[in-house]
Amino acid sequence: MIYEINEKQQRIKYIRVLEKFFTRTVSLLKLDNFDKDLFIQRTIKNYDEFTKTKEIDLYSDYYTDLKDYINRTMFYVNEHSKTFEEERANLLKDANLLQKEKNRSSYKKDKHKNQSFNDGY
Repeated sequence: MIYEINEKQQRIKYIRVLEKFFTRTVSLLKLDNFDKDLFIQRTIKNYDEFTKTKEIDLYSDYYTDLKDYINRTMFYVNEHSKTFEEERANLLKDANLLQKEKNRSSYKKDKHKNQSFNDGY
């Protein structure tokens, strides 16, 4: 009997792999003693793990942007300058924008909603 993985489970697995690649890449980029060769080596290793996972269509803007970020990262890994400083700055900027996009959609509680209450009296 062949066990078929549920589509929802595949989606969750794919999303986890995307986010794992993203967090690993960003943490390597943010290191104070950034090493271009180490970054390239680890990013290729992370990308191999990413490619082993079955690709799923993602409909969220955040996840499609995340996928684009991964493709851009791999482009920079394959086509980069000697210092890698400009590429690093671009990737960090894009990562920051992605994190803002993710946080934008999270729920935020009104801090002082009781103070703004006006019952008309």
